[in-house]
Amino acid sequence: MQWLNNLLTRYTLKHHPLNHAQWQALMASSPLFSHLSAVEKAHLRELTILFLQHKHFTGARGLEVDDTIKIAIAAQACLLLINLNFDYFDDWSDVVVYPDSFKVRHHQTDELGIVSDEEQTLGGEAWLKGPVIIAWDSAAAELQAPQRGHNVVIHEFAHKLDMLNGKANGMPPLHTDMPRQEWTQALSSAFDALQQQIQRGHRTLIDPYAATSAAEFFAVCSELFFSAPQKLHHAFPKVYEQLSLLYRQNTLKRQQPIRRPNNPSE
Repeated sequence: MQWLNNLLTRYTLKHHPLNHAQWQALMASSPLFSHLSAVEKAHLRELTILFLQHKHFTGARGLEVDDTIKIAIAAQACLLLINLNFDYFDDWSDVVVYPDSFKVRHHQTDELGIVSDEEQTLGGEAWLKGPVIIAWDSAAAELQAPQRGHNVVIHEFAHKLDMLNGKANGMPPLHTDMPRQEWTQALSSAFDALQQQIQRGHRTLIDPYAATSAAEFFAVCSELFFSAPQKLHHAFPKVYEQLSLLYRQNTLKRQQPIRRPNNPSE
């Protein structure tokens, strides 16, 4: 049935083009996309079209989710898939967008089995086989300042990849050429090191929120991998290496300036 999927994909790309002006404005305005090659941008545009045709956007608290918001969220989400397959986003369909942060109430069960309610204020959330929820004010600000290493869209869609093996636990499906032991060793060692830095009161190179769980560590490191790879590589080079293998991208090399050879005639 792969031939049918390919046929449907080609039909979608042909009959549902993106608004050229909106796409060019996004590519030109955000530094997050500035280091992509022309080929990568072309493929990202195709993935964004597929995303927009397969996912349903809903605005919350009166927010009108226009094409500008949809394209911006879709393009950031699809950065993760530039060298993967769109199938990674197949098992869910909804994106809910709030104008700003939102409150959620979760049931927490401790090691003694005692259940309690906890209210949190969030900028994003991803549900297993359910929607991805994004606060637009955070997403819009982070789109313009990726060097800070925060990106709620990438964070939540990294959770979606993590959930492909079930509950998010920092172990997304690995490629066949990626030894599970190497992944586990790299991320576990870095996670433990981060927790120790926080316990000792040391300043950390990455967001301390990454130390709350293996799932959050993976999502925060994914944010850095795409938005500020230098920070991730400096803090945990082996984690950067594993994410480079997982996403099949070398974002650090992509951001290195091109050195021009000296020209004696100049």
